[in-house]
Amino acid sequence: MDVSLDVRPSPIAGQWYSADPQQLRQQVMAYIENATLPQIPGKVVAVMAPHAGHLYSGWVAGYAFAALKGLKPQVVAVISPMHQPYFQPMLTSAHDAYETPLGIIEIDKDAVNALDEALHTALGFGISSVRNDPEHSLEIELPFLQVALASDFRLIPIMLRVQSPEAVQALGNALANLLKDKNALIVASSDLSHFYPQEVANKLDKEMLRRVEAFDPLAVLRAEEEGKGFACGRGAIAAMLWAARGLGANHAQVLKYGTSGDITGDLRQVVGYGAAVVTKVV
Repeated sequence: MDVSLDVRPSPIAGQWYSADPQQLRQQVMAYIENATLPQIPGKVVAVMAPHAGHLYSGWVAGYAFAALKGLKPQVVAVISPMHQPYFQPMLTSAHDAYETPLGIIEIDKDAVNALDEALHTALGFGISSVRNDPEHSLEIELPFLQVALASDFRLIPIMLRVQSPEAVQALGNALANLLKDKNALIVASSDLSHFYPQEVANKLDKEMLRRVEAFDPLAVLRAEEEGKGFACGRGAIAAMLWAARGLGANHAQVLKYGTSGDITGDLRQVVGYGAAVVTKVV
C-alpha cells in the first residue's frame, strides 16, 4: 500500500459486515457461489445490488456480483444514495482511497474530476467532496467487488441526494462519456420498499423491478411519486441505466428478489432487495 494515501477508514466494518478479513471473504464468496444465475445474454455493463447489512441482503447481492465474477475492469463506478443529511446534491469522498477489511481501493481522482467538470457544464454544479462520511450504501458493495473481480480496480464513488430527472440523466450521460473508452463497470446501490408488510412490499417491489427490467430510467424515478414502487437509490438506478444505455447496453434482467422477512421471519415490516444485471446484446 502507498503509505502516502489518505485512506477513508471503514465506519461500518464489524456492524454491517464482518471486520475479520478471512470471515468476510468466506461469507461474501459464499453469497456469490450460492447464486444460481439464469442465462445472461451479452456483455455485462452494469449491475444493481442492495445495500443492507450483509446478513440481511447479502444473499440477494450475491446474484448481482456473481454476474461480475472473474471480470477484470480497470475502473468501477459505484453510485449510491446518500442517506446522511448533507446539503450537496452529489457527493464523493475527499480521501484517496476506501478501506475495507479486504484491503485498499484507490479512487480514480482524474475520473472524478473529469466527471465533476462535465456536470458543472451540464448542470451548473458538480460533485462535492466530503471527508469521513458515515454512508454505508456505497461501501457495503466494495467487499463484493473485491471478491468477485479478478483484477485490482480504481473506484469512482458517487453518492446522490438529488433525484431530479435532469440531474440524474446528466450524471448518467457524463458517466457514459467518461467510461466509453475504458474497461469499466457500473454498480447501482439501492434497496427497494421499506417497512411495508411482506405482501404489500412484494407488489411494490415487483413494479419497481419491472421498470428496471423495461430499461426505463424515467419510470424508475417516477415510481415513488406515483405511489407504485419505492427505492431509496432510485436516482442511482436511473443514472446507472442512462449511463449503461450510453455505453451501448440494451438489455436489463432481474436476477433475484427477496426481503428482510425472508431472513428474519418477521413479515410485518420488511425491506425489499433486488439484484439485476444490464448487458449489451449484439
